[in-house]
Amino acid sequence: MTDDDPHYWFGAKRYGYGWGLPVAWQGWIVLGAYFAVVLGPLALRNRTGAMISLGAVLVATPLLVWVCYRKGEPPRWRWGNRESG
Repeated sequence: MTDDDPHYWFGAKRYGYGWGLPVAWQGWIVLGAYFAVVLGPLALRNRTGAMISLGAVLVATPLLVWVCYRKGEPPRWRWGNRESG
């Protein structure tokens, strides 16, 4: 890998628009942190924990999309691998 090659944290989906699973350890850390922030408050097992979790979803999801946009492959519609027929 040269300095000219971008190092993506999130690979593009094969079909559709957007990103798939992480392809670098940094992406896995971001995804793990996202799930911890969103699902962590549910451990309280009460209505307050559910409301905190809902608020975390509303804040953390746009942040996750932003990180994917900045550190992932450029988003575009994909139809799969054309070579495999």
